[in-house]
Amino acid sequence: MAHSNKLSKLSAAGLLVTLGIVYGDIGTSPLYVMKAIIGRSVINDDLVIGGVSCVFWTLTLQTTFKYVTLMLRADNKGEGGIFSLYALVRKAKVSWLIFPAIIGGSALLADGLITPSISVASAVEGMRYFNPDIPTIPIVISILFLLFFIQQFGTSFVGKSFGPIMLLWFAMLGILGANMLFTNLEILKAFNPYYAYHLLVIYPHGFWLLGAVFLCTTGAEALYTDLGHCGRKNIRVSWIAVKTCLLLNYFGQGAWLLNRSGSTLDEHNPFYSIMPSWFLFTGIIIATFAAVVASQALISASFTLINEAIRLNFGPKLKIIYPTEMRGQLYVPTVNWVLCAGCIGVVLYFRESENMGSAYGLSIILAMMADTLMLSFYLHLKRVSNYIILPLLLLFVSIDTSFLIANLDKVAHGGWVTLLVTSFLFGNMFAWFEARKIRNRLVDFLKIEDYLGLITDLSNDTSIPKYATHLVYLTSANRRDEIESKVIYSILQKQPKRADIYWFVHVDVIDEPYTMEYKVQELVNDKVIHIDFRLGFRIEQRINVMFRQVVQDLVANKEVDIRSRYYSLSKMNVIGDFRFVVIEKHISNENVFRFIEKIVLNIYSFLKLFGMPEEKAFGLDTSLVTIEKVPLVVNPVGKINLKRVK
Repeated sequence: MAHSNKLSKLSAAGLLVTLGIVYGDIGTSPLYVMKAIIGRSVINDDLVIGGVSCVFWTLTLQTTFKYVTLMLRADNKGEGGIFSLYALVRKAKVSWLIFPAIIGGSALLADGLITPSISVASAVEGMRYFNPDIPTIPIVISILFLLFFIQQFGTSFVGKSFGPIMLLWFAMLGILGANMLFTNLEILKAFNPYYAYHLLVIYPHGFWLLGAVFLCTTGAEALYTDLGHCGRKNIRVSWIAVKTCLLLNYFGQGAWLLNRSGSTLDEHNPFYSIMPSWFLFTGIIIATFAAVVASQALISASFTLINEAIRLNFGPKLKIIYPTEMRGQLYVPTVNWVLCAGCIGVVLYFRESENMGSAYGLSIILAMMADTLMLSFYLHLKRVSNYIILPLLLLFVSIDTSFLIANLDKVAHGGWVTLLVTSFLFGNMFAWFEARKIRNRLVDFLKIEDYLGLITDLSNDTSIPKYATHLVYLTSANRRDEIESKVIYSILQKQPKRADIYWFVHVDVIDEPYTMEYKVQELVNDKVIHIDFRLGFRIEQRINVMFRQVVQDLVANKEVDIRSRYYSLSKMNVIGDFRFVVIEKHISNENVFRFIEKIVLNIYSFLKLFGMPEEKAFGLDTSLVTIEKVPLVVNPVGKINLKRVK
């Protein structure tokens, strides 16, 4: 954590790391943007200058102004990303804000199927300049599979080279673009917004080219998502250089296109065409490495999103592995291989990067619209004047809506793929969230003080065999003076459990990302102890380890005696045994639910099959855990009219 904080400060090392982490997606966009804008059309001045003008103003308004200037201010204790933003704005107590949060998160995950595929495919297709018949699909699939395969080992060993690779990449973009720019300075007209207006409003079917223009800003969300890894200052300073190099390359490609006015692209890619022939092979190699960096950044972001979704109760608890000691680096096996299969499926379905570009961007604009909406609520919570919020909201809603409408043209050309994945993920996340609310509604809470006497008497009743020296219950009660009725039932009635000390442990996931705090309250002296853990939504819930540390702290402070109470063991200072009891609640068949609730609960039950059991999700040692299954009943069927007959 200290290492991460050091890198988040403005420094040469921080700027280099930022290049490697943040700009993979948006940095590789020159590979395919101008090719997508021109398409199969005849090259002409209006199309080229208007297209480059749209790219310039998109990077200025959408990326620079919205994300670099405004969104980076909406940090959650230094962390960014759509779920971090939701954790901030839900304090506004506006229930429907969950919709843009889940839609945005789902859209970003769906984007994970296209970004690695289009980046790697665009880079590898440059090899056709040497051999037009080279089979690129097997090469692309091999690179993607290798990339997903190494995730399980951690990527810190590769990540150290990401910064230098991207530094080389952006230097190449700037030099090649500047070199070609001077061959036709007429392209500088693109700085005038009139040419963007002319393309979108007057040029035939020009408005629909916004779908291709949008590809230049698809990585803008990453600038906000990776705020915690790099820091606001490093992102803002490095963006000046990155944007300069990107624009030089776009303008250079534009100059090359103006020199070929009246012709068509055919199989040419303006990105590779501006390279000198002697540099082409080296350029393809650098582009491939940059595409790998872009893919890696997207995969890591997907893992982080899933982890945050789990902590915010948007999905089942999945197995999460921390392959290195680096803060924020994690590996989710299920997500990794699903993404791998999805990317390979995308490559096999679309086959060419040009076809992928026709489908790319539709899901990302949904995430950007969600960001716009939640940003306005964040500014409102910060007491920014409505006279500032409303014009900003109008500006960005206009931009986002224009991009959305233009991208709708992609639905028939493959955009339905990411739209379908986004819808599927949204349905699952929302169903899980709603099902949790229904389950919580069924849980009955009691005042714990009413049962402390009974628990104390049970502990002192030697006629009952001792169940454990220390009995630990995980409780979902948010109030320290309450306890679930099922916990009391488990202790007193379902095989009465006599113990020397009863521990009630509650985990509260809070809106701050990396908080790790706990509170201890002794309800009955040396008999009943309540522990509250306050953990950030990015913290792994290793309750077994955390509980052990709390107990050690209490023993060191002489607040509790954990030695065995058996005479023969006590005199030898043997520590008593600890046993965790996890109550697994399931919906009883006795309940009567509305049709929609039944669907939600069925989806919840299905998703739970893919999640980890509660004891593993909390990091408990299974040899010390007892699982008790109890039914939840709140809407019973009612009295059944049974008739007794003789």
